[in-house]
Amino acid sequence: FGSREVVFQVGQGTGANGSQKKFATMGDGTPAMGKRHKKTHCLCPRCGKRSYHVQKKKCAACGYPAAKIRSYEWSKKSKRRRAPGTGRMKYVKHIARRAKNGFREGGTAPARKKGSAAK
Repeated sequence: FGSREVVFQVGQGTGANGSQKKFATMGDGTPAMGKRHKKTHCLCPRCGKRSYHVQKKKCAACGYPAAKIRSYEWSKKSKRRRAPGTGRMKYVKHIARRAKNGFREGGTAPARKKGSAAK
């Protein structure tokens, strides 16, 4: 976008020939990344991602502790990642089979007819 100007500060020490040293101040680029050692986010109790802000006490991914799960229409891909069918579906995966049999419970299944067994 434009030429960057490097800001120089005059150092306290002097060089070998008595001249003052000049050094560049650290910016916010790669060298500054090494100084980051605090954790702002920890694991969320609801979604399990490392998005729960420790000071704000709010998850950036799911919106916990809000009652509604955080989702937006402008992020279709994010909605796809959380859609039904992307997890275990512990309850839902048995519904189709149970519906076929009329949601019967308990006891044994009724005996099948001889004619319709082998086709």
